[in-house]
Amino acid sequence: MGGDNAPGCVLEGLALFLQKNNDALIKLFGPEEQLKDLLSARPSDFQSRVTLINAPDVITMHDEPMMAVRRKSASSLMRAMNAVKAGDAQAFVSAGSTGAIFLAGMVTLRMLPGISRPALAPVLPGLNKPFMLIDCGANADCQPEYLKQFGLMGSAYMHSVMGVESPRVGLVNIGAEEEKGNKLYKDAHQLMKQQSVYDFIGNVEARDIQTGDADVVVSDGFTGNVILKYAEGLSSALFKMIKTEVTSSLRGKLGGLMLKPAFSAIKTRMNKDEYGGAPLLGVNGVVVKAHGSSNGYAFSKALEQAVKMAQGGTVQLLKDGLDKLGTQNQQSN
Repeated sequence: MGGDNAPGCVLEGLALFLQKNNDALIKLFGPEEQLKDLLSARPSDFQSRVTLINAPDVITMHDEPMMAVRRKSASSLMRAMNAVKAGDAQAFVSAGSTGAIFLAGMVTLRMLPGISRPALAPVLPGLNKPFMLIDCGANADCQPEYLKQFGLMGSAYMHSVMGVESPRVGLVNIGAEEEKGNKLYKDAHQLMKQQSVYDFIGNVEARDIQTGDADVVVSDGFTGNVILKYAEGLSSALFKMIKTEVTSSLRGKLGGLMLKPAFSAIKTRMNKDEYGGAPLLGVNGVVVKAHGSSNGYAFSKALEQAVKMAQGGTVQLLKDGLDKLGTQNQQSN
């Protein structure tokens, strides 16, 4: 029931997802009275693979997240999260309240041993390849150890889900030099440099994030969210400027017609819908937060993302990496 376009976009996304994934089964949580007629209008194949589980409460975007998680235990969000905890489902996907999902993940699934805070980590389009930005808004205030852990979580995800053999991890900073940045980033740099579980390549300036070599870009949640929102706004503004210039003259229109296939390809690469949602990494289960404004296609990609995480053993990879980090910390002490 979460998101700007629910429940329509969810049902549309399920239909697209089930067409491509013949062995998948869906548990759909939501108010039965509101959803049963919508489901009965769907084809029989769809209905046979989707089980509706009544969840009468709804957590809205206006609810205070902590109070909603505590008081609305019969919400679709909480009942779906509990299904993952109980092993009745292998992954959780929602376009609902980010704060409620974040807190429900911590309270219900609990943190992985060795992880201090979970992080939201979308995969974004880059010049040569996609990259992960972690954290993008879950933790506005961070400690150096958090950033070190974010590097591990991002590396495990890019390996298990995106197929990157040895992900390269960079730390956002105002300069490439090791001594640059405030105390948080200087201390985090040293911690990340000293570990050997993942491939740390040093500082990455903001201008090099989308053109650089990093597969994982580590940031505190405040800085990461600013980067994410600015990138989304800049991408939208650039396409609007191109459209304005192309349509301003006959020469522009003729040139635009010739370049239309190239523009379409670029637009597809830059489309955030292609990358699904942001995984909540660090909790003991697969959780994917779809964009609040997701359409059906974007929601289907979020579901595919969750399947890849479950099949790729992302949570177990994180546990293995944390064990190695723990061993390293004991040896260094």
